[in-house]
Amino acid sequence: MYSSNDLYTNPKPCKHLAEYKVKNGVCGYNLIQDCFRTTPYGRTTLEMSKLEIPRCSVCSGSQGRFYMCLICSSVFCCLSPESNHALLHIQSQDGHEILVDMERAELYCSVCCDQVYDPDFDKAVMCKHIRGFSRSENGVEESEMRLSKRRKLSFWMDLDSKNMKRLFFRKSKSCYPLGLRGLNNLGNTCFMNSVLQVLLHAPPLRNYFLSDRHNREICRNMSSDRLCLPCDIDLMFSAVFSGDRTPYSPAQFLYSWWQHSENHATYEQQDAHEFFISMLDKIHDKEGKASLAIKDNRECQCIAHRAFYGLLRSDVTCASCGFTSTTHDPCMDVSLDLSPCNSSRVDFASKSSKANESLLGCLDLFTRPEKLGSDQKLYCENCHEKQDALKQMSIRKLPLVLCFHIKRFEHSPTRKMSRKIDRHVQFPFSLDMKPYLSSSIVRERYGSRIFSFDGDESDVSTEFEIFAVVAHSGMLESGHYVTYLHLINQWYKCDDAWITEVDEEVVRASQCYLIYYVQKMLYHKSCEDVSCQPMSLRADTFVRITGCC
Repeated sequence: MYSSNDLYTNPKPCKHLAEYKVKNGVCGYNLIQDCFRTTPYGRTTLEMSKLEIPRCSVCSGSQGRFYMCLICSSVFCCLSPESNHALLHIQSQDGHEILVDMERAELYCSVCCDQVYDPDFDKAVMCKHIRGFSRSENGVEESEMRLSKRRKLSFWMDLDSKNMKRLFFRKSKSCYPLGLRGLNNLGNTCFMNSVLQVLLHAPPLRNYFLSDRHNREICRNMSSDRLCLPCDIDLMFSAVFSGDRTPYSPAQFLYSWWQHSENHATYEQQDAHEFFISMLDKIHDKEGKASLAIKDNRECQCIAHRAFYGLLRSDVTCASCGFTSTTHDPCMDVSLDLSPCNSSRVDFASKSSKANESLLGCLDLFTRPEKLGSDQKLYCENCHEKQDALKQMSIRKLPLVLCFHIKRFEHSPTRKMSRKIDRHVQFPFSLDMKPYLSSSIVRERYGSRIFSFDGDESDVSTEFEIFAVVAHSGMLESGHYVTYLHLINQWYKCDDAWITEVDEEVVRASQCYLIYYVQKMLYHKSCEDVSCQPMSLRADTFVRITGCC
């Protein structure tokens, strides 16, 4: 599935950065290398001085976003598009277009008004970190916990295979599951890497792509579109499951996703849940059209729907006569609210809430009857007028892979601000969904008055096993995503390029944001299929593609 002649389209470089590189090379990168710092949440920043607060060279202000010119090393602020001293600088100084965003330690083109990517700059960042490894008394153990935001290694770095594997696999045993491979951070892409790790190890998707169900050569021959997201996903599966243990850079996938989702084409941090849904939508757009096998019930047979597609049932009951209106809505995940806080005003003003939640409690809240507000009255077909009503949700159809989205981010219209809910959520590793099925909910509602249920789910497996958790740490504006994978009775923490064995207590204590379960029978079968290979220090066998890794 992996050959050296696979098509790779490099993203078009910024012409201003290209001109800077021709004139100055990497001298500017090397001069600021010692100024890189890493925060406890893994964000890399640029600090010219540990003691002094950065100030704008024009207005001497200390507010806003700061940028440092790579030519003259001057610092400029940007409070708003109308108050942008960095833009004034390039208008008065020819050839000073390339700056460094000091808060993110990323290259910024002030003409294009966007972050720009240069592997040489990332090499300078990473080499500084690697020197920190060699000076650390505890080797990899201390430093690695801090270096989670900027993992942009390439195979052309001057590191041999032995040192790379020692660097990126902590507490290394003699073997790791095949496919367990770190993903380099390409600039605030931890949200993407966390979801990709889940999709790479979701049994239905893994079996689909590794069995060559989406053949890149056939796809290119059948379609004139040179940008195909499933082809890039297939390429990534091939590389990750090749046996190579050094971190993989999903640059081609990122570029392809940008082309398919132009509103997400930015180096800004994004929401992992939104990316997950966007990914499934884009796979469906391509695979759904190409799929010829459609069942009688007209359900889409693309791999995204076959793995994640479920059906929610909504019952709205008239409070006056008891008439019930039922609708069914497709879903690719289940979004769960946390229980409301009694002192919401005080709680919103505070940084976090100490209250504990549980996934089962959130599911109970999700399926609990809810009285609709006065502005949501039901038009009752029996009463022929709008009436107060009760609404109750349930799950009509379970997917093979069940994703729960914990709503940790909320917005207050009155305060005009957003915040993250830091409450700890307990979740079981084994889950029985039978109490939350429509058949169970309806029978509980009507009791002995109902003897049968249309489309009874008695033949559907309701037992699930956890296989992945995406956790978010830090603040709303400066957080970080990691993924915990459960492979062959062992938990692994995937923190961008870094793979760490962890105990289940670490997983339970994490601030879960997305929780993934797979049907129990499929889970045990997938554990049998995943091979465990010894970590070899010899050269890897698969052929690398220039620019892909």
